[in-house]
Amino acid sequence: MTTDGDGDGMESNTAGFDPVEATVAEIHDAFEAGTLTATALVETTLDRIDRYDDTLAAYIHVNEDARDRARELDERYAAEGLTGPLHGIPVAVKDNHDTADMPTSVGSAALADVVPPRDATVVTRLRDAGAIVIGKSNLQELSYGTDTISSAGGPTRNPYDTDRRPSGSSGGTAVAVAATLATLGIGTDTCSSVRSPPAFTNLVGVRPTMGLVSRTGIAPLSLTQDTAGPIARTVVDAARTLEAMVGYDPEDPLTARGVGKVPDRGYAAGLDPDALAGARVGVVRDWFEPTDPANAPDEEIEAVAATLEAALEELTEAGATLVDPVSIVDDDELAAARVVDFEFMRDFDRYLEELGDAAPVDSLAALVGTGTMADSIETRIREGDILSVDVDGLADDPAYLGALVRRERLRTQTIDRLVREDLDAVVYPPATVPPVRIPGLQPFSEMRCQLSAHTGLPAVVVQAGFTDDGLPVGIELLGRPFDERGLLELAYAYENATDHRRPPPAFP
Repeated sequence: MTTDGDGDGMESNTAGFDPVEATVAEIHDAFEAGTLTATALVETTLDRIDRYDDTLAAYIHVNEDARDRARELDERYAAEGLTGPLHGIPVAVKDNHDTADMPTSVGSAALADVVPPRDATVVTRLRDAGAIVIGKSNLQELSYGTDTISSAGGPTRNPYDTDRRPSGSSGGTAVAVAATLATLGIGTDTCSSVRSPPAFTNLVGVRPTMGLVSRTGIAPLSLTQDTAGPIARTVVDAARTLEAMVGYDPEDPLTARGVGKVPDRGYAAGLDPDALAGARVGVVRDWFEPTDPANAPDEEIEAVAATLEAALEELTEAGATLVDPVSIVDDDELAAARVVDFEFMRDFDRYLEELGDAAPVDSLAALVGTGTMADSIETRIREGDILSVDVDGLADDPAYLGALVRRERLRTQTIDRLVREDLDAVVYPPATVPPVRIPGLQPFSEMRCQLSAHTGLPAVVVQAGFTDDGLPVGIELLGRPFDERGLLELAYAYENATDHRRPPPAFP
């Protein structure tokens, strides 16, 4: 990870404005007051990256053109004011989003010099909203796993305890936002990736309803589960970012489902701090228990459990009626709806084909054959028999087709249960154990990501507090299709009632 140019330091570049923990609204107010410019904010952000990212490894590539983009936006601001809702805001973009002006490695050293021919649709929309892509963030290589280890960027470290991982696969984005190496971030979620990293880094993450956000130009892991989503320090900023991402894309027909589903007032404006008053929230009690108590020390499991129980009490104190317990779907059926291992090679090979001559390999098998991948990812691919899947026969594969049918059934069952019980959302932990110590790997069996991933229903993760030893814990709210506004209302009310967000002390 490198940057170019030389900054003047934080204080001189921001005229006394402190960018740490600053929201989009505060930054825009500072622009209007004349105490901050986009150029100064970018310089300060690059300064923090230079200072801290050797330790954190949040980025694979830092945008050499960020300063020029900021100057251009400052000139436009002087002439016409804000050019969009994210004007001048530094955004960390997960390095599986195509960018035509910098490499897209997908975390792979073998793809480190690949510059795609165009931006991903999500990136185009962020730029149109005035955002500055400050860099491409580290990820679990090819997004295959929950640790954020890659041959292109190494292992990312959790800013709240650098001996631990931030989870993944969007861990680099989460770490960048948590440590103010960016103001906002974009990740992708196949199962947990914009939810467990925010939970482990004291942030907000949103997995949108499938079809709300375009997948065009994003390196896939499993196209029927993949979606991009925002990661931010506050619910309002996550909502603002989501607004900039959504919309119909003719190159991704699934986005036709989202047409007419975005509320007229958007997601960020007028969020109600009292939205929990009278809300009915179902507690998926079984998911609060660890799958295997051997996956973490007893005292760590107990510390997470205590924090989660306190969060449920806070929901009640904020006015919510908890329906405890509720049973949503059968866990075995949910696990059997997984299709990642079927789709991975098929979808990634198609992505490489679209890159054409820009890519040095033409298949996942050839990429694995280079011998450059991070050991844990290559081992998982080989031991999981990913390369032996008959992708040409998937249309007739009873196991694959059965999983797809099972997912539709689970989606219907989940929506029905929400309606039958008159629930505004259900709540459960993104994970039952804390971030794992390096060199251990995060136990996937303790992730509670599959309901949203396998049904395509929206979910929001918000800060639930800290264990006694300072490790962040999150809670996850899942709701009805395209009810992102409702979930964000609940998360905003909880955030306002608790104020659990605080920056990592080691990165002031």
